[in-house]
Amino acid sequence: MGVLWPLEPATAAKHRLYQRYLDAWWPILLQTSQRTGYSRPRVTLLDAFAGPGRYEGGEPGSPVFILDRLLNHTAVDRMNLTPQRVRLVFIEKDRARHEHLVSELTGRFGDLSKLPVRVEVRRGEAGRDSIAVLTELGAWGHPILGIFDSWGSVNVPLEVTRRIARNRSSEIITTFGPNWFSRREELNADVLDTVFGGRQHWVPAADEARPDERWRAWLGTYRSALRRAGFAYQLQFRLVPRTGQPLYLVFGTGSDAGLKAMKEAMWKVDDRDGESFQDPRTRGAQPIGQLDLFQAFETSDPELLELVAQRLTAGPATVEAVGQWLLTETSRWMPTHALKTVRQMRQDGSIVVLSSGKLTTKSQVSLPAAA
Repeated sequence: MGVLWPLEPATAAKHRLYQRYLDAWWPILLQTSQRTGYSRPRVTLLDAFAGPGRYEGGEPGSPVFILDRLLNHTAVDRMNLTPQRVRLVFIEKDRARHEHLVSELTGRFGDLSKLPVRVEVRRGEAGRDSIAVLTELGAWGHPILGIFDSWGSVNVPLEVTRRIARNRSSEIITTFGPNWFSRREELNADVLDTVFGGRQHWVPAADEARPDERWRAWLGTYRSALRRAGFAYQLQFRLVPRTGQPLYLVFGTGSDAGLKAMKEAMWKVDDRDGESFQDPRTRGAQPIGQLDLFQAFETSDPELLELVAQRLTAGPATVEAVGQWLLTETSRWMPTHALKTVRQMRQDGSIVVLSSGKLTTKSQVSLPAAA
């Protein structure tokens, strides 16, 4: 791959997701202390596989649109931006791409030292240098968002994700490229040990014999690694574009607000390229496409129906508990989707209501076999 490469449809959709999420992330952290517990937090965004800053077609890379949307945010006047409070760190390993990124940023924004935020463009390796750079900048003890978007082989040690997970009000986004799950033989087992925290954690995924299940096994394995690292919540999803290959993402956070903000960002991403976000837990149902989060629909999404049924295989639960499970365990569904889905499943005869009276969030429901 050269210095620049074409923008893939899945990457374009992923960028829109990042933009939507960051549009919510910045003001939440910089305008209030409710989520973070800090009166005036210092906030650091780390883009550890920054790239050259532009694609072959002229589209901006993540460092460019991240900085641009922050400086031109609708709430920028209320965020009190200063170089002491806000740091953006971009790390790129390849020398030519690093030089191109510096040129792109300075060409677009001028002298980076004169911006109202601190911008650090470093040449280095994500796995080796992330902790050192964050330490140098005094980022620990304040919110950090780490974006590990390599497209190719993910080789960020669990030590790095653990350090971020245990740093209050911090989050991580990791992306797996389309070929990652079929190239295991190219990775050293010792590298996988550092990424997943030991051989016993990744060998079952490596032994998955079914090619169509391999991506699901590896994605779940990485999600489990984030849980062991200390992230209370881990979202995993597969982004499937209309054309081109899918992309796989895992998001880790310890915050209810962060969890909801990411899901709301997913629901706001339009489907102009025909993409969809699929939940790895489902093996047959296909989502009907991106809908407005608050849009009413006559019948529930097939993926949602399958997921609720999966939850109830563990035993009866209240509708409220089902909604909480949808929030914390599924890729895009929210608690607000639970009641209407349960109501439809009762009409279809696929569940029974164990509680008397009107169906509410407090009603207990079950699969028929457990009734």
